[in-house]
Amino acid sequence: MPRPLVLSLDGQEFPVSIVKIDREKLYGAVEIEAFDEKGKPASLKVLAPDGKTLIDKGGTALSMLDQDGNSIDRTGLTAVDPEGDVIEPVPSSFNQANVLSRATVEDYLSQIIKSVYLVQPFENSPIEYLTDHLATDQIYTFSFSYRGGLEYDSAFLIGNSDNAFMTVGKQAALQFVKLNQAAVLDATEDEEISADDIDFDLL
Repeated sequence: MPRPLVLSLDGQEFPVSIVKIDREKLYGAVEIEAFDEKGKPASLKVLAPDGKTLIDKGGTALSMLDQDGNSIDRTGLTAVDPEGDVIEPVPSSFNQANVLSRATVEDYLSQIIKSVYLVQPFENSPIEYLTDHLATDQIYTFSFSYRGGLEYDSAFLIGNSDNAFMTVGKQAALQFVKLNQAAVLDATEDEEISADDIDFDLL
């Protein structure tokens, strides 16, 4: 049974359920099937480094090795930041009440959105107080992690009295250039690009 996501606004808590909205639900999907000359379904295989061996699906795997080439388990790894300090994992947002704070349009538009969810009442719990605030063009934000992990994403609540949506993403690193300011390319002067270096298939 799905767990509710508890949102807190002005001291009131609202259990909600979230339904992910993806492109297939909006636009449908197209599935391409390939067949060989005998009409049998074709399957994707991996060519081994020897250039001869074809490896079927499920025949490859990833493994983590230490400096000596010994296989190590993922549970033995510790995440650290660029300074080498240990990163404390964050809990799932479903395990706690998530306090909403007001956000601006600029905050919302500066996000790189990776997921969009439809917000619905959980088991008919009333959320009119929340949607009424959204109907007045209010935007709310909170830190969100679906399953828990190393860091939170930024979640924003938008909508009106009929529908509420939650967008999840990361803060974009925007660099603004003035009208008469020249952009600087990260390249050395002795680099030369020839016609042979250009892949015209990408144009």
